Amino acid sequence: MTTGHDPLLPVADTATTRRAALRLLRPHRARTLWAVLLLAASTAIGLAGPLILGRMVDEVVRHGGDALGRLHLLGGALAAIAVLQAVLGALSHYLVVQAGEHLVADLREDVLDRALRLPPKDVERSGRGDLVARITGDVRVVTEAASQAVPVFVTALLGIALTLVGLGTLDWRFALAALVAAPVQIRALTWYLGRSGPVYRAERTAEGERAQALLDALGAADTVTAMRRGPRHLDAIADRSLLAVSHSLRATRLRTRFFGRLNLAELIGLAAVLAVGFRLVGEGTVTVGEATAAALFFHRLFDPVGQLLGVFDELQEAGAGLARLVGVTQVPRAAEPADPPHPRDSSLALTGVSYSHRPGLTVPREVSLTVAPGERVALVGTTGAGKSTLARLIAGGYEPSAGTVRLGGVEPRELGTAATRRTVALVTQEVHVFAGTIADDLRLAVPGADDAALERALRAVGAHTWIGALPDGRDTVVGAGGHPLTAPQAQQLALARVLLLDPPIVVLDEATADAGSAGARTLDTATDAVLAGRTAITVAHRLNQAASADRVLVMARGRIVEEGTHDGLLASDGPYARLWRAWTAQRPPANPPLPAPRAPGGP
Repeated sequence: MTTGHDPLLPVADTATTRRAALRLLRPHRARTLWAVLLLAASTAIGLAGPLILGRMVDEVVRHGGDALGRLHLLGGALAAIAVLQAVLGALSHYLVVQAGEHLVADLREDVLDRALRLPPKDVERSGRGDLVARITGDVRVVTEAASQAVPVFVTALLGIALTLVGLGTLDWRFALAALVAAPVQIRALTWYLGRSGPVYRAERTAEGERAQALLDALGAADTVTAMRRGPRHLDAIADRSLLAVSHSLRATRLRTRFFGRLNLAELIGLAAVLAVGFRLVGEGTVTVGEATAAALFFHRLFDPVGQLLGVFDELQEAGAGLARLVGVTQVPRAAEPADPPHPRDSSLALTGVSYSHRPGLTVPREVSLTVAPGERVALVGTTGAGKSTLARLIAGGYEPSAGTVRLGGVEPRELGTAATRRTVALVTQEVHVFAGTIADDLRLAVPGADDAALERALRAVGAHTWIGALPDGRDTVVGAGGHPLTAPQAQQLALARVLLLDPPIVVLDEATADAGSAGARTLDTATDAVLAGRTAITVAHRLNQAASADRVLVMARGRIVEEGTHDGLLASDGPYARLWRAWTAQRPPANPPLPAPRAPGGP
């Protein structure tokens, strides 16, 4: 496997892509074979058309007006051939498209399954835009090729082969004359393939980078606007769009020159067939009708040859897209232990943990931390201090560059992905509401959860009130095209899923940051219900979350610079006290009074 662009996900090489395509085609071999046989029959029957037309010419030459009856019979035969060819062609096309659609559907499922299991660090390093471009744009071009380009390619290939056979049956010299055009066509194809392949690969890569730039700007639109970074993001999107357009224009220029060369080949070939026909008719070797049939046979080659060579354009683009899709499926899976160990408790221990985002940027750095079972710890600090990265290291989303993370005395890599996700749950402020009913959305955590379990979870987070007011209750469709949910409501569903999953450790990464004042009060109550009896790490956007924690850790430049209780840190008048004064100065007066600090280690 090769990587065409270091920051992006891998792109499969030609051999790997071919093997993957054959593997996907294997379950549909019977349907594909029937499609090819019907295509061959349809093409072979179609060859009778020029022969019958040639016979009609001979009848007119020999019998003049007396040939009218024979011409009617021959015309009827032409009509019957056209109908039969259309029926067989439609059936074969249906089977080819059906096989192609099944193949693409299997590929899409493989890619999506693998994409959902990709390590978050790989997705973030490559950018979500590249992955989105593959699952959308690349799937589209492969689907179009499977339903359109492949049937055209197979039909054209069979048409060329059988038409050459037909020319040979008339006279071998006709077939030889038709092949005069072949060197020009082969040279044109070689010239085109050698130049267009890299252009299409570059175009698909540029489109992935453009998608990433769009997601970066749209995903942080509020921040971009507040920091007045809009022009810079627009320039970045424009640069990537212009690069994609430039590759597309290069491909169009190559395609135009390619078809010009094909037209020249057609002119040379037809002239050669007509010249040979003129000579053979003069010698009496063939009739005028046979020479006409030969010219019609070669004329019939115009379309299949043009389609065969022209469809390489779509196949090239589809091949580039298929290689990018197969590249996702080829990302190595993390090995899952056959018998993962069980954490002995819900404690948490970090020893010298560091994480390198890229060379020269290591955040956090050499962090050591011990959290007792049931203890609640708040992480505070300015943007870029390393809080969110530390939260993902604890949740197993990232693997430390140095040091160890232990959940109940066991490292996440020893537990495996599945066991780690049962042990620790991460809830972020970017909560996605999946398309479907509320019940389906909740059962993503525990597919077998019954209605009673769903109701208990919803009541615990306070979501039962607004869900009960909906016309269909838990059966209300939400997500794309469904009933819209507010940010606090979406977070309540996310917290309810945590209750259903019932992990001993919960990590909240600014999970209530976007809720607003009224929503924050609701979510604080829901959060208390979720964290009851669990070990909790909270990345605190609102410092009243830190005030109610057992312990507060202040991070700066990737390190823990201050640690203690809320009251103790305020008394020491250090970094936390300064953050607290800044936060309380801008806090809306309508906020409720701060909760009293909890006793260390309490539930």
